[in-house]
Amino acid sequence: MKVPATVILLLMTLSAQAEQTILYWEGCGISKKAFMGEMAAAFEQHSGVKIDLKGGGATKGIRRVSSGAIDIGGSCRDVIHNRNVSPIPEERWVYMNPVAWDALVVITHKENIIDNITLEQIRVLYKGKLTNWQQLHGPDAPIELYVREGNTSGVGQSIRELVFGNYNEEFVATYIAKSSGPLEQAIEANPNGIGITGVSSARRRDVKILKLEGIEPSYERIKDGGYLLYRPLYLVTPMDMQVKPEIKQFLNFVRGKEGKAIMRKLGTVPYEDAIPTWLGYLKRRQVAIGLDR
Repeated sequence: MKVPATVILLLMTLSAQAEQTILYWEGCGISKKAFMGEMAAAFEQHSGVKIDLKGGGATKGIRRVSSGAIDIGGSCRDVIHNRNVSPIPEERWVYMNPVAWDALVVITHKENIIDNITLEQIRVLYKGKLTNWQQLHGPDAPIELYVREGNTSGVGQSIRELVFGNYNEEFVATYIAKSSGPLEQAIEANPNGIGITGVSSARRRDVKILKLEGIEPSYERIKDGGYLLYRPLYLVTPMDMQVKPEIKQFLNFVRGKEGKAIMRKLGTVPYEDAIPTWLGYLKRRQVAIGLDR
C-alpha cells in the first residue's frame, strides 16, 4: 500500500522534533525579558538546539542548576555565601557566568509627578520613614511600597547589597510581591505605588522610571558606571558542562559577536562592553559581604 506524501512528511517532522536537543532554562524574570527570548530564538536558528524558557526568579535558577534539575539558569545576583565566604550548600555546584549588565531602577505609576529620587530617600523609604508623597514634593497621598518576597531574590539581594551594604537589612513595605512581574504590574495600576526592579524589564512596562540622583538609567550611563545602581546578569551553568556540550555552545554564543549584537539591539549592555564598571560594583559587594569593614 502506497503511503500518502502528507503522512510521510508528518512522520519526518515528528522524527526531527523527537531528535531535537532541548536545553531547559529557568530563573530571573529580568534576564528573561532583557535578552533570553530573542537569544534563545537566534541560537535555535543557528544550532538547531531549542531552549525551553521558564521564569521563577534568580534563586530558583541557581538552585535548580545546582541540583541538576535543569541545564541553565538565569540570575541577577551572585550565589549566597556563608560567613567563611564559601557558597551555601544549595548554591555550591554551579558556575556563575556574567554576560550582561542591568540597573536597579525606581518605578512609579506613569502619572506620578515625581521624576527623581536620591539614594538617601531610597534608604529612608525602605525603612518605613517616607509614608506620604508630600515628603517627596508630590501630592498628599500615601506612599505604597512594593518589595520582593524573602531575602534571597535577585532584586532584594541587590538592593541590600548596593543601597544598604547589608544583606540582612529588613524592609518596611506596604505590599509583598512573589516576583518582579507581579510587582511591576501592581505599580502599573496603583497611582500611589513605588518599587524597585530591573531596568531591562521596567522598560517593557507602562510605568515611570525615576532618575537617580538626577541621572537616567540609559544604556551609556549603565555602560560607563555613571548610573549608580548596576549589577551583572548571569547565566548559571553546572560545573560539569560536558554532560551536555550544548550548554557550553550556548554560553559561547551569548558571549560571542552575534549574542552581543542581540543584547545591544535590545538596549542591554553586554558584560564585556563595560568591564571598568566592575570595579565600582566589586567595591560595594565587598562592603555588603563584610570584607571591607
